[in-house]
Amino acid sequence: MSVFKNVIVYRIEPAWSQTLAEAEEGLGKQRFEPCGPSQEKSAGWVEPRGEANGPLVESIDGQWLVEYMIESKTVPGSVVRRKLDERCAQIEATTGRKPGKKEKKELKEDITLELLPMAFTRSARVAVWIDKAENRLVINSGNAARADEVVTSLVKSLDGFAVALINTQIEPAAAMANWLLTQEPPAGFTIDRECELKASDDSKAVVRYAKHPLDIDEVKQHITDGKRPTRLALTWDDRVSFELTHGMLIRKITFLEGTGDGAAGGKKEDNFDADVAIATGELGQLVPALLDALGGEAAFSAALPDETQKPAVAAAPTTTVPADAPEEEDAPF
Repeated sequence: MSVFKNVIVYRIEPAWSQTLAEAEEGLGKQRFEPCGPSQEKSAGWVEPRGEANGPLVESIDGQWLVEYMIESKTVPGSVVRRKLDERCAQIEATTGRKPGKKEKKELKEDITLELLPMAFTRSARVAVWIDKAENRLVINSGNAARADEVVTSLVKSLDGFAVALINTQIEPAAAMANWLLTQEPPAGFTIDRECELKASDDSKAVVRYAKHPLDIDEVKQHITDGKRPTRLALTWDDRVSFELTHGMLIRKITFLEGTGDGAAGGKKEDNFDADVAIATGELGQLVPALLDALGGEAAFSAALPDETQKPAVAAAPTTTVPADAPEEEDAPF
């Protein structure tokens, strides 16, 4: 089950009411096109099933699945610098002068454009789940900047679409500290064996526990001394294990044995439907339970759109997700 690995959760503006056909039409205006020979980056919407010319929006048990594709070309900096040095040396040898700062910049840009057609492409797919019934958006990414790019594209593609990052009444760090101090996790959850604690003072000291019991005095002392939990491994209902961060990122999601029974085997399209149904079904229960454990959800904060204002979107700032969160290659459905 690799449908979701790391997710960022948003609240959709309740007034948004596009139909499936309208969403399909809107996303179609930003359908993905591969990078051209001299193009550094291209992004857009692709078919979630991977079938050419298929629908861009799949509805499985009422849950909408879309997928964002990002393709980029990168020329190694060392190659550009070597070519630049050669050009500068050639100019100096033929003219007797050294290129200035502005000329070097222009030469560097020219060299990059010349080398782009030979550069290897790198691609990433970002799975997106739209739960219209619960007004919830879930983006399969552990990278805040990438999630922000996806949200921006959705806002441009879907009329009236606006979202805000989900905020809770209790900060995740405060809640995790309490759970570790009392060893009393919220109902339905258990504390696992991984945790990261970080000092809030100038020392920025970090303590990490991996495959280690957390019900020890040492952990409690670190928290008492002022370190705040930034990551904590949890399991919900013996069905889904994950890691919660202080920025409300849900990482390292694993659907436990028995959760996906019956999903394997059969036709590829049947597996797609089963995987999506299981993942959205489990996470559709986990997310509300987690929000309840954090004191409930704060009020939706995105402004309502009017005739003179574009739909507001609370972008995913880099401060919301830990800066050291790894950038995952997000697998397609």
